[in-house]
Amino acid sequence: MRILIIEPYFTGSHQSWAEGYQHNSQHEIEVLSLAGRYWKWRMHGGAITLAKKFNEGAYQPDLILATDMLDLTSFLSLTRRRINGIPVAIYFHENQLTYPWSEKDRDIQAGRDNHYGFINYVSALAADYVFFNSEYHRDSFLGALPNFLKGFPDYNELETVERIEKHSQVLNLGLDLGVFDAFAGVRKPSVPVLLWNHRWEYDKNPKDFFEALYTLQGDNIDFKLIVMGENFSQQPDEFEEARVRLADKLLHFGYAESFEEYAQWLQRADIIPVTSYQDFFGGSIVQAMYCGVIPLLPNRLAYPQHIPNNLHDKLLYSDNSELVPKLKALIAESSQMDRDVLKAHVAGYDWSRMAVEYDQVLASSRLPK
Repeated sequence: MRILIIEPYFTGSHQSWAEGYQHNSQHEIEVLSLAGRYWKWRMHGGAITLAKKFNEGAYQPDLILATDMLDLTSFLSLTRRRINGIPVAIYFHENQLTYPWSEKDRDIQAGRDNHYGFINYVSALAADYVFFNSEYHRDSFLGALPNFLKGFPDYNELETVERIEKHSQVLNLGLDLGVFDAFAGVRKPSVPVLLWNHRWEYDKNPKDFFEALYTLQGDNIDFKLIVMGENFSQQPDEFEEARVRLADKLLHFGYAESFEEYAQWLQRADIIPVTSYQDFFGGSIVQAMYCGVIPLLPNRLAYPQHIPNNLHDKLLYSDNSELVPKLKALIAESSQMDRDVLKAHVAGYDWSRMAVEYDQVLASSRLPK
């Protein structure tokens, strides 16, 4: 089977996902992409450039698999002569309908925040098949659509929600986890090491993360800290404050310049407390867990599926009142915890297993071959 992945935002987790599936699939896969920058412009205009590239190319796929950053309706309208009955699927890494926007975003101030969610909606409506990277993501997107559509003055087309639901299913994110095995056994410091390995952005809620650490510091709890992740020109102020206030705790602060450096720092960490407002899957958390880092996660979003049921009470918290007490307990008990159980639980997301599932789903009898 020949599959064309269309990715307007080819960087970070989007790039890793496309290349990971391409390298592990039994199908023939080509990737049509644009550089991963200017995400809002990619959602508006990326379809025009990608449609032009597709029309000028010779590759004839059996299935087109676009991602949520593509305005699929514009792409289909501009390629209708070449598409000619090729089934089209869309894969949602995230969506702009339920994504928490920063109050500082200029589109919020200009009242344009609904437009990107609408692109996601009509793209899902136009696709033959809709895939989400987690059950939580599917439920939250479909659950938010009715109220979103009711916000428009008339012809709300609420029945389209059921239509999208009938064509949707979950395909968990595939990750290249096995590559971390080469770095196992890195010597850990004698003091418990806490970890941040997410983007330095508003939706990851660095404020509550660092406030919890300041509380530990004030209570004279001994710990060290690794802060990694991609940082941007408009990063939240909390990071610079933390760099100063937690200077004596820091083992690393900043972007890991290579995969090898990133993997080695993960292997040195002990606990990853997470405070994110939004996560449709949580790939960086799964990577850390695979490397033996103990998670402390909010009992919401996609996180519960990453934790064995018998460890929910210990590794999930309901609100901020539980965050610091449970974090203190994990710091005290971390050396006694069986980390292999957590690694085994998330190992199922490795491409060695997920590619088989993707291949079967995409080549199933309901998709033309």
